[in-house]
Amino acid sequence: RVRLLLLALLLALPPAWGETLFYQPQSRDGRLSAGQWQALWQATRQAGVERLIGQWSRHGEEDFGGANGWLRASLGQASEAGLSLVLGLQHDPQYFARAADAEGLPFYWQRLFAGYRQQQVTLAAWQLPVAGWYLPAELDDRSLGSPALRAAFATQLRAFRQDQALPLHLSTFSAGRLSPAAYAHWLAGLQGLGIQLWWQDGAGTAALPASALARYRAELPCTVGLIHEAFRQTSAPDQPFSAEPSEPHADSGCHPRALFSLRYRPWASVLR
Repeated sequence: RVRLLLLALLLALPPAWGETLFYQPQSRDGRLSAGQWQALWQATRQAGVERLIGQWSRHGEEDFGGANGWLRASLGQASEAGLSLVLGLQHDPQYFARAADAEGLPFYWQRLFAGYRQQQVTLAAWQLPVAGWYLPAELDDRSLGSPALRAAFATQLRAFRQDQALPLHLSTFSAGRLSPAAYAHWLAGLQGLGIQLWWQDGAGTAALPASALARYRAELPCTVGLIHEAFRQTSAPDQPFSAEPSEPHADSGCHPRALFSLRYRPWASVLR
């Protein structure tokens, strides 16, 4: 009976992958029916996922139908399926191009954070049970290559945080410009009360060698979460992005873990 009880408990445990999953909305996803979304979110919850981070709720001029659109309806179904929602704010398609302008970057951040505040007011009409906000401004040690720029961003982030009642989530990646120790020190200084940083493990894009990524990962504070990339990029750097599913790294060590992204998980082939 003891063995049977242990077996039942093991079978009841969620799979090794779970906790937090990213979803990157695309316009083409609007073709799914309500029934397909319901099945997708139920399968996501059954796979052990507890928290869904929507990477953005607006992409440039695309708002996915707004308060009466398919994205809002789908996220409502995700919540009903038992998923905690972290709602992404507006993503600027020109973000990385603008981030390359070091001189104008601090002024761009001012506009960016002002836009985030304005959009939060708009998103109140979505009437979703939001557990946190995701800021779609990916941080890296190339665009934030100087101590002055990193300090300026930290100041603006903290000012924005003071106005927020809910936790903020941001993701980062290593571009190889800072040493692993310096990079970890930078992230440790950014992450404070109510701010959760996520580090992209780079396995899917392979922009840095695996050995280099391992050194960056080894230096990260345990409070920084790991985003394991569950894809393998198949496009060249100068081509439109394309990728195929790939089994992600299985060990997160002491770090919170997340997967990127829903689109590449086995039960979400309908999104591909």
